[in-house]
Amino acid sequence: MTDVLVLGGTGWLSGRVAEKWTVPTATPRAAGASRGASGRVGPTGAAVTCLARGGREAPYGATLVVGDRDDPGAYDAVAGRDWDEIVDISSNPAHVASALEALAGRTRHWTYISTVSVYAANDEPGADESAGLLALGDAGADEDYGRAKVRAEASVRASLGFRAAIVRPGLIVGPGDPTDRFGYWVGRFALAGDGEVLTPETTERGAQVIDVDDLAEFVQAIGRERWTGVVNAVGDPVGLDRLLADAREVAGHTGAVVPAADAWLEAHDVAYWAGPRSLPLWLPADTTGFWTRSNTAYRLLGGRLRPVRETLERTLADERKRGLDRERRAGLTRSDELALLDLLGDSRA
Repeated sequence: MTDVLVLGGTGWLSGRVAEKWTVPTATPRAAGASRGASGRVGPTGAAVTCLARGGREAPYGATLVVGDRDDPGAYDAVAGRDWDEIVDISSNPAHVASALEALAGRTRHWTYISTVSVYAANDEPGADESAGLLALGDAGADEDYGRAKVRAEASVRASLGFRAAIVRPGLIVGPGDPTDRFGYWVGRFALAGDGEVLTPETTERGAQVIDVDDLAEFVQAIGRERWTGVVNAVGDPVGLDRLLADAREVAGHTGAVVPAADAWLEAHDVAYWAGPRSLPLWLPADTTGFWTRSNTAYRLLGGRLRPVRETLERTLADERKRGLDRERRAGLTRSDELALLDLLGDSRA
């Protein structure tokens, strides 16, 4: 039996990773893995332990060990045994470093889930894993998300060398997304019905998404095969016009789509990408490289990329369950959107 420790395991992505390990499933072939008669790696299951703060259940079949990673003894309950695989997703460099200090010597393989936000430049289309990373300042200084992940990656490489895989996902999407970014569009089109929907201009804009279940399946596969290296876990680039058109069709929206120019949106305090009062997935024009990163390595490793339309359908079902008009972490409220549409109409009159 394979023994797996997931640091977390009760959150959105980490919970799905734990679940993939507990449920025997056939998964895509990682590079170097042996093939069965079907050409796919056969079913596997594992004994999974999730180390988390508590308050949420571990996936069915996994064992929950309660531990706060801010506490000095957080790993005591899991450091006295050996593991075949450890998975960490933390963006807190101190948590990553302390986990490595306690556990690096007790595992055969470690998978760290990082992010494409570690890259220094976003203007080079098709850049691969060799692209330069963000520069680090003094240790302990306040760092943004990307730099925090760079520092965590450095700790993983220093402690584990060739026993680690570093996975750099792009925008993770799908049912249960706590960031509310991708689901905003299919949910908003559904909420609007035959009403107007405000969008950014989509010319030469795009997105690069990966379904959360495809990513979790990939993380389980490379952990099982103990693959080592760095890989961008990103989808194929898709034009924002195509993505919004698919979201609109899936949602059954029949109203008008009203685009606004970047300058107009910025002047009216609408933010790029994410967060309150934003238009999610909208990026500045000079960041083409952010949504066109190479996924060649991911595909060579057998990573799955389901059709974006399938993910939109799954996401809409989840949005309906959670409430199309609920308070969101990203996007415009419907009332704010309608007010902006009125202002935009006045400016064009």
